[in-house]
Amino acid sequence: MKNYLKTLLLYICISYTMVSVSGAVVNIIGGTQASNSNTLIMFGLCVIASFVLSLNKLFDELSPLAMILLQYVIVIALCAGFLGILSLFDPISPKGWFEYFRSFTIPYIIIAAIYYYSLYDEAKKQNRMIKDIQDGIE
Repeated sequence: MKNYLKTLLLYICISYTMVSVSGAVVNIIGGTQASNSNTLIMFGLCVIASFVLSLNKLFDELSPLAMILLQYVIVIALCAGFLGILSLFDPISPKGWFEYFRSFTIPYIIIAAIYYYSLYDEAKKQNRMIKDIQDGIE
């Protein structure tokens, strides 16, 4: 459990850093600024996405594509709930909802691809180690 929390915190930190730096670059190029509330919302969305991605072992019985799609649906539902709660305090326009989901989906796809590649690479290394051990025993 302790290792899981460390790994989850690492993923949250990495994803938030990637998203916030990318957002800063986009803001510089576009000549805009992000408000503090948008920065905190980005962090909340990174926490949600990192948490759901870290639950990939719960979906091992599914095909990889089904697992990825199911996790995306879960993430979008949780983000909609999170934004729904926030909209009680600061209403979000219909176009704002679309913007939030668009600006969430693009980085999510990139970060999820990196995450799943790292899992694939780790599994490949473990399989190679198992094969080396088996070859050494024979």
